[in-house]
Amino acid sequence: MWFDASIVQGFQRVRHTCDQGDRLNGYGYHKHDGRDFASQKIKDGESNIEITTEFIKVPGGKHGGDWGVRIRGEPINPNVPTITSVFFYLGLEGDGSMDIVSPVSKKGLKSPVILEGDTPDLGDFEFQVVDGPLNESPGQGPDQDLSRTQWVDIILPRLLEATKARLTPGSEQLSLEKPYLYFTLENKLAEEDDEVANLYAFQKVFKGGFQFDVLFRSKSGPNGMTSESLGQKLAQKAEQFDTDFENTFHLREKGFKEQEVELGQFLLSNLLGGVGYYYGSSVVDRSHPPMEDEENFSDVPVRPERTKPHGIFTASPSRPFFPRGFFWDEGFHQLLIGKWDNDLSLDIIKHWISLIDENGWIEREQILGDEARSRVPAEFQTQFPHYANPPTLYLAIKRYVDRLGQHHGHAIEHSEKQVTMTSMDDPRVLKNMRLENPVLAKAWLGAVYPKLRLNWQWFRSTQRGHLARFGRTASNQEAYRWRGRTPDHTLTSGFDDYPRGEPPNVGELHADLLSWMAFATRLLKDISSQLGPEYADDVKEYASIEKDMLQNLEDLHWNEEQQAFCDQTIDEEGKPVHVCHKGYPSLLPLCLGLLPADSPKLKAILDDIEDEKQLWSPYGLRSLSASDEFYNTGEIYWRGPIWININYLTLQSLYNNYMHVDGPYRERATSIYTALRKNLISTVYKDYRATGFVWEQYSDETGKGQRSHPFTGWTSLILLIMAEEYS
Repeated sequence: MWFDASIVQGFQRVRHTCDQGDRLNGYGYHKHDGRDFASQKIKDGESNIEITTEFIKVPGGKHGGDWGVRIRGEPINPNVPTITSVFFYLGLEGDGSMDIVSPVSKKGLKSPVILEGDTPDLGDFEFQVVDGPLNESPGQGPDQDLSRTQWVDIILPRLLEATKARLTPGSEQLSLEKPYLYFTLENKLAEEDDEVANLYAFQKVFKGGFQFDVLFRSKSGPNGMTSESLGQKLAQKAEQFDTDFENTFHLREKGFKEQEVELGQFLLSNLLGGVGYYYGSSVVDRSHPPMEDEENFSDVPVRPERTKPHGIFTASPSRPFFPRGFFWDEGFHQLLIGKWDNDLSLDIIKHWISLIDENGWIEREQILGDEARSRVPAEFQTQFPHYANPPTLYLAIKRYVDRLGQHHGHAIEHSEKQVTMTSMDDPRVLKNMRLENPVLAKAWLGAVYPKLRLNWQWFRSTQRGHLARFGRTASNQEAYRWRGRTPDHTLTSGFDDYPRGEPPNVGELHADLLSWMAFATRLLKDISSQLGPEYADDVKEYASIEKDMLQNLEDLHWNEEQQAFCDQTIDEEGKPVHVCHKGYPSLLPLCLGLLPADSPKLKAILDDIEDEKQLWSPYGLRSLSASDEFYNTGEIYWRGPIWININYLTLQSLYNNYMHVDGPYRERATSIYTALRKNLISTVYKDYRATGFVWEQYSDETGKGQRSHPFTGWTSLILLIMAEEYS
């Protein structure tokens, strides 16, 4: 935490939780390896300070090793007097104890501040808070030495209450002139009767630039971390990150200039920095039969119940605005994380898959615990076991299967290579264990396959659409619709306000969901074929169903007049009709590689992509055609603005399925790919340079970033676009 201590109003805008309302001029990780090193910059123009936080973890001993944080500040304008009050707090959850062992004084604690403690998991440990050599103090307080560290022993909810102006008669005017003298911690124990403090808070008040270190030293480790060793290791890790980044993405080799490389590092680092472990109960309504249509119980009240607490290890779309896991987003996140750190990505994917329940359902938003729910409007908190979300984890799993094929060049079950644990402390070994070793690779696929199949079966039962009931003719039963429809919204599709048939009805069929199902079926066929001959029946089943799905995609959803894949709905006479809105859902058959390279339907979709009156803009592909009656109407969420996730899917499919495959549209696919890639990179880069952020979406009219920021979830796919890494 920190605030501008030069003015009284500074305390009213304490920076604590990550919030868009803080009006910062940019913040985020510029280097983050996802495991043991990170460097973040925070530019606070209102307080005239740029803060850099650096973190490193050093394994060793019996309890995980040591870690250290270096916190530095520099005035943005060196000619403006700058006084910054900074807090660092340390707390314990669960069993254990921790106490200050430095000599305590009402004037404050001299550097280094030392604490000792123990917990069942960490054993005996020590904390040190160490001042940098050049720190300057703004002066002496009424009863405190501000060159020292101020402190309080407290329980967390009372931290801000403990930092308040302690005025004496006659000091009011001085407090307005020098508020840093008065807005300080009290340097005393704050425990009350029958309370045990679970947190120590430390405050430092600096004039101008500053630096201090916080060091955690495990007593079971061989060598305790020091400020000197912290500085050396941070420099080594920063250099290693730059090397690994270039070896992975080759941006300099591709001719990108240094500022563009910095953008790429920012994108990767913030996606990794948004990975976290969340724990708590969620809210689910299981009062309705999962196979019953919503229209049959529209007037029945919702009956939400808390689930048993559970955890999720996941990335998040946006640290300030969406600090939780989303099933729709996570598959896109893992495309980039998996390229950087294969095994970290597989751990996250497996964590998500473990949450698939006995029926095959998974909660599409992981809103776990009261803190997470406090960030979500009440009407969006309850999850329903018959609501789906695009199964984008299949995208990331396919990339892993592709990497395995490239790495080994043959089916993994034929390899006799054994596991070798060369160094379990080496991140470069840990990143690729399930890629380098076929035994581990097959074990991972075998572990996730049963739940993936169960989830696929759940989709095929709960999301299946009606055919015979509405007189539709099709060669098979593979037709699907999104449950959870409301007027003007299909939140379950991920495309929220994208126009569909109105009003919602049980006779709808959705082209995008059938596309996702065909893609998922193809992947499960590939995985089961890798697992061995005992899965031969599954392979045959998937092959047959995939063929049926692709046939129905054409028979049920292709509209010859509009030359597009369209949804179906039921008209006033109860007959099925097409609902055609050209945009991201109609692109999915191309995006997911479901169309052969010589398909005439591919030509029609390429026509729409290139048409400036339809999807093409100078900044990327629009989510909805500019000629559509609903373009830029209502919420204007998925009705025109540019989203990086579907633009990425378009580029990767052009690259993988049509540019390098013989077909009549090969040259055209190459031309579109080249121009679209250039436009997207330019859009994100220019706005990042102008604002310091990357955004949830971009305007198709100006290219400016819109809505939540920083949105370093699937917008980070720009890095893969820059690197042309699509496998």
